[in-house]
Amino acid sequence: MSTSDNNPVILVCNDDGIFSPGIRALAQVADEFGDVEIIAPDRQQSAVGHAVTVNTPLRSRSFQIDGRFNGQAVTGTPADSVKLAHDQLMKRKPDLVVSGINHGSNAGINILYSGTVSAATEGTILGYPSIAVSCTDYDEDADLSGAKDAARKVIGYVLSEGLPKGITMNLNVPAGPLKGIKWARQANSRYVEEFEGRVDPNNRSYYWMTGKLELLDEGDDLDVNVLEKGYASLTPIQYDMTAYTLLKNKEDIEL
Repeated sequence: MSTSDNNPVILVCNDDGIFSPGIRALAQVADEFGDVEIIAPDRQQSAVGHAVTVNTPLRSRSFQIDGRFNGQAVTGTPADSVKLAHDQLMKRKPDLVVSGINHGSNAGINILYSGTVSAATEGTILGYPSIAVSCTDYDEDADLSGAKDAARKVIGYVLSEGLPKGITMNLNVPAGPLKGIKWARQANSRYVEEFEGRVDPNNRSYYWMTGKLELLDEGDDLDVNVLEKGYASLTPIQYDMTAYTLLKNKEDIEL
């Protein structure tokens, strides 16, 4: 799309790093709707959550990506990238923030750990409609065609309809062609982790973490279950962590 002051400005970020296949795929889709700027970490930042850098300065370097997109690589986290884009790096403020396409699902408890989701959530905190997009396949050569099609539909919807204050769209899509998109709620889940202990040549201990997702919920409308059936899941999420059920009954609690 040609650059114009009348076009929406779309900030594209991720947590896999600015040169990942997923961010290029998402930028191609975003380019159909407006003027794209890619501002993202300069390296892999998966599972950093909403971490921000406070003890070291941030730096950015400019790149041309695929010969068509202006990109800036930031020496920080996904949330850092969005904060810096908002305050320093963008001449025009974004009309939309999109983060992804992540390689790996960000459904269930993964929402909490995800740098991809946190980049989008940071956009929401700053007042911009924001979308996180993930493909369930971790392979860098994964078929992202369905994720691109789903992102295209959700971007169009959000630019047309907007989002309520404080709400971020979390979109997860199986690899391959798009079967359809279903609204879903975040599955109550957790990881059951194991740490394998080893000893390095200098006789110092180190540990590799492994684990599997444990589902603590049931229902056809869970994001995890929607994905298992081959559909994309679309979950509106919020950063307000207040336990309203308990707060509503606060008069019953004697302090």
